[in-house]
Amino acid sequence: MSNSRRPAYVTIAIIAVVIIATAAVILWFKPSNDVNSASIKPSVSDNETNESVTTELAAGQVVKATTPPSQSQFVTGLENLPRSLKGTQIDGEIIIDENKQLVVTEGLRRLFDYFLSALGEEEEATIFARVESYIRHHTPEPAASQAVTIFNQYVAYLKALPEIEKRYGNLQLQATKSGELDLNAVAQQKQDIANLRQQYFDKPTITAFFGAEDNYDNYSIEMVRIDQNKQMSDAQKQAARQDYISRLPENATKANIMQQANISELMTRTEQMKARGATPEELYNMRRELVGAPVAERLAQVDQEDANFDQRFTQYETQKNRLLSQGVDAAQAQIQINQLEQQLFNDTERKRLDGYAALQRQQAVNNP
Repeated sequence: MSNSRRPAYVTIAIIAVVIIATAAVILWFKPSNDVNSASIKPSVSDNETNESVTTELAAGQVVKATTPPSQSQFVTGLENLPRSLKGTQIDGEIIIDENKQLVVTEGLRRLFDYFLSALGEEEEATIFARVESYIRHHTPEPAASQAVTIFNQYVAYLKALPEIEKRYGNLQLQATKSGELDLNAVAQQKQDIANLRQQYFDKPTITAFFGAEDNYDNYSIEMVRIDQNKQMSDAQKQAARQDYISRLPENATKANIMQQANISELMTRTEQMKARGATPEELYNMRRELVGAPVAERLAQVDQEDANFDQRFTQYETQKNRLLSQGVDAAQAQIQINQLEQQLFNDTERKRLDGYAALQRQQAVNNP
């Protein structure tokens, strides 16, 4: 994945707070775009001039997309990239069909976000010129003009979003402080955003740009709704989660949500099994059932590494406490403690010691 940064408006911030334990998993398993049409794969450099770029079309036809005369400071759009984009792989894609018409995909939005992530390093007008030059240099007409039009609509949409976010921000903050998410406010905010999108995009573009994202948001909101239902037992909540997932359309989003659900259950069941003293074999079998053998094997290795670290940490704490209790000179004691750390831990592990010790103390307070 490239170093591009997606703007923060694309998610409901409060949902991320509520499900922070699984956010990294969602990103890990997020699906890539699978399309039948061939994408225009740029192979350019900063030294590229008015060369022709070959474009492969879905039907196998080959055309030449040449750069028209331009008064822009850019030819390819890749000249003099800002520091944050230098050395990165261009994220996104431009897809066209056999008639050179633009096929709008989520990858087109990622391409826009890639260049827009440099706002602050470059002026808005510079980014606009860069994006238009990039599109026209790598895309034949009429797809090029279609992509430029959608880019302008996308930027206008982004500029209109903050007003909605400002309108609902305080409500969400208050809901978070009260301990529960105001799902009615979230639903109204999503509806306002949907109405805004309809002002700038047609339905196919909305689906392509935001469809997968909305599916994830809807799933997250439903999981919060179930979790906040005080009339349901834990078993009923688990059944409701599984029922919701089972009714999702069979697509990549559902597959990834199922992976996420399995990981969430994996975390819960691992904690429960370790608390009652499950053997490594029992843990492995449970993990293999939920997430497959390769992941189960990696987690078993992590368990071994953690156990090894715990053993060395216990040895370290015992010897450290003995040194401090002997009443020797504090400076001399610290020298010996530093030597002990170097003997027992590598550089990365030594950075963990203070935080790990604090965690151990907190756990001792919580579980006397």
